[in-house]
Amino acid sequence: MRTTWIAAAVALACATAAQAEQAPAPKADDPRIAAILDGLTKVRMVGSVALSPDGKHLAWSVKTDGKPVVQVADADGRNARRITATKGCSESSVAWAPDSKHLAFLSDCGGKGAGVEEGKQNDIQVVDIATKAPAQRLTHLTGYVSGLEWSADGKQLGFLYVPNATRRASATAAAKPQLGEIGVEGLEVQQVASVAATGGAIHVLTPAGLHVYEYAFSDDATRIAYVAAPPPGDNNWWVAKLYVQPASEGAKGTVIVDTNALQGPLKDLQVAVPRFSPDGSRIAFIGGLMSDQGSTGGDIWTVPSTGGTPQDITPGTHTTPVWLSWAANDRMVVSEQVAGASRVSSYAVPASGDATPTTLFDLPMSLSDGRLSMSLSLTQDHSHAAFVASSFDKPVEVLVADLAGKAAPVAVTSFNEGLKPSWGKAESITWKNEGHDVQGWLLYPANYDPAKRYGMIVSIHGGPAAAVLPRWPGPGYGAAPLSALGYFVFMPNPRGSYGQGEAFVQANRKDFGYGDLRDALAGVDTIEKTHPVDDKRLGLTGWSYGGFMTMFAVTQTDRFKAAVAGAGISNWQSYYGQNLIDQWMKPYFGASVYDDPGVYGKSSAINYIKNVKTPTLVVVGERDAETPAPQSFEFWHALRAQGVPTSLVVYPGEGHGFARDASRRDVLARALAWFDTYLAAPAKGG
Repeated sequence: MRTTWIAAAVALACATAAQAEQAPAPKADDPRIAAILDGLTKVRMVGSVALSPDGKHLAWSVKTDGKPVVQVADADGRNARRITATKGCSESSVAWAPDSKHLAFLSDCGGKGAGVEEGKQNDIQVVDIATKAPAQRLTHLTGYVSGLEWSADGKQLGFLYVPNATRRASATAAAKPQLGEIGVEGLEVQQVASVAATGGAIHVLTPAGLHVYEYAFSDDATRIAYVAAPPPGDNNWWVAKLYVQPASEGAKGTVIVDTNALQGPLKDLQVAVPRFSPDGSRIAFIGGLMSDQGSTGGDIWTVPSTGGTPQDITPGTHTTPVWLSWAANDRMVVSEQVAGASRVSSYAVPASGDATPTTLFDLPMSLSDGRLSMSLSLTQDHSHAAFVASSFDKPVEVLVADLAGKAAPVAVTSFNEGLKPSWGKAESITWKNEGHDVQGWLLYPANYDPAKRYGMIVSIHGGPAAAVLPRWPGPGYGAAPLSALGYFVFMPNPRGSYGQGEAFVQANRKDFGYGDLRDALAGVDTIEKTHPVDDKRLGLTGWSYGGFMTMFAVTQTDRFKAAVAGAGISNWQSYYGQNLIDQWMKPYFGASVYDDPGVYGKSSAINYIKNVKTPTLVVVGERDAETPAPQSFEFWHALRAQGVPTSLVVYPGEGHGFARDASRRDVLARALAWFDTYLAAPAKGG
């Protein structure tokens, strides 16, 4: 959602909280806050993991001395060793060749790139694990590279490539300044490229007029399937089509699925994770209502690889399939979200009709191998899987699961052994509201004493097509630090969330802020019946869609005594013209703002601003490409005009996801101070 505000607004965006009235400053000398901030930086993050096709070796990228580096180990995690001797370089995106002897990865040791925001150029390197020879650098790229994959024959490596990129190919990255004549500048287009496994020339496979988001090789390596749309890439993922073409330079893609041209339940929805069946006759994909690229969820669909009518093979499911891999022509391994937890299932896939799932394991954790949401690294026979996982009480480690034996996953690393949470225990909460089964997570206060009463902060996730799963927090703003400060923290998954089936995901269409807010408040009521929560000390927070929900909720209820709105949306009508990813809005609102302004106004907090009494801190990135900073200015300006205690903090150069540690720490410190000011327990005897 790139911004198009004029130069005067850009100048305002460099303002800080000094503009605001009645704004408590972060308590920099508060030892509790300092300890929380410092504790979040101690975890060693694992960025990617890969299990060799023969199941004998693991590779991973783990943060070491401030940089991610690649290590190789036995399948049980033993005998881990680095495969390079570089210093000060970042290594990521590990991928095994089909022969289980060669490992590819990305490394930025090649020097400066073409202006990509990370500042260094990633190139593809390959190392022969058997000979232990030095890694071979295959490419000398000048742009953004991601999505590294081997072809099934092991002869080439595919990747997504943006030549001469100036930023990551993502709407969450900081947008380029919108200056000069808008809409005529050159567009950065991401294409599928390949390089031979022995090195040589780069071959760009997909047409220059299509921005590719995801792709996959066929098992015979002769074709690729991909999800693509005309540029600009930030905007058009929501109208992307599924293509198939030969895996050769200059080939033309054929449209296999165009949801905008369909009738029925897939019409105007999104497509992700395309995968060829082993015999190449079908393509499976995830199809559903998705509010953000990379946050995948929906039903599993199949379509003939030569084109035809897509078939929903999981209609009416009450889970949310997220990722899939064909194990055979009649079987898939599927990762799915189930009521706030992760599940991996085996699906029997008939030639026609519905697929039948068998649960392999449930895990109250977040998991992924680092490629896509909930992706797994599988052996060739799909008997074992490796992934990175964490929960509220278990920090990040590499886990391996025996899928054939349906055994519980086992941690095979101990990178964060001894690291204990500073926040309280987690509990899954379920309740019913207006015919919906709803779930959420409750974090107890640190050092919980059942004899005391505590304030509670409601933290609403972004999306809205997403969900809260147990996860060890990173260094940014989140729920766990609020628990560490001594509050209950409630993280609901209201209607619109993944984990309860596609009908539940679509239940807040044309209803933003109403049914989902009622679900969240019903969850608060449920908790207050069984937990020592002080209803007079309720707080509210969220980022992105959660930021909108925070802004909107304080116009609908005065139950919350303090709020922190991160990267929110205060006025859907003005927002429509400020962002450059308006394509995501039509499936949710049913029409453009110019055709139906009323449905946008109905959910705009600014139209109910005189109801607000809740002190609200507002934070946003100056170059937020998803929720433009003027939305935060509009909300803050209106609160200040009503005399409501407020503060606005705009972080220079930051996008939707903050890149700088200093910015993330400052947001967290300010939020903790804000809640500590307005939700503090009354003094004894007071």
